[in-house]
Amino acid sequence: MLFVVMYMTVFQRIRDLRQDADLNQTQAGELLGINQNTYSRYERGIQPFPIHHLITLALFYKTSVDYLVGLTDDPIPPKRKRTK
Repeated sequence: MLFVVMYMTVFQRIRDLRQDADLNQTQAGELLGINQNTYSRYERGIQPFPIHHLITLALFYKTSVDYLVGLTDDPIPPKRKRTK
């Protein structure tokens, strides 16, 4: 049951973040390099998000993957390590 709740959380949070950023599905898809239909399937839970797309969205929305997938309710990301 917990997995189902977390699974549904990811789609709701990603949709909410997209809408809060005033993006439509086509624009969000462009950010990920995919078409609107694929993005729509991700958002509706028909097709799972690849981890690299979750990372891209977390960075874009300035949150964490943990928040996106429901492991935390805190949208503020922890301090990230700098990459070279």
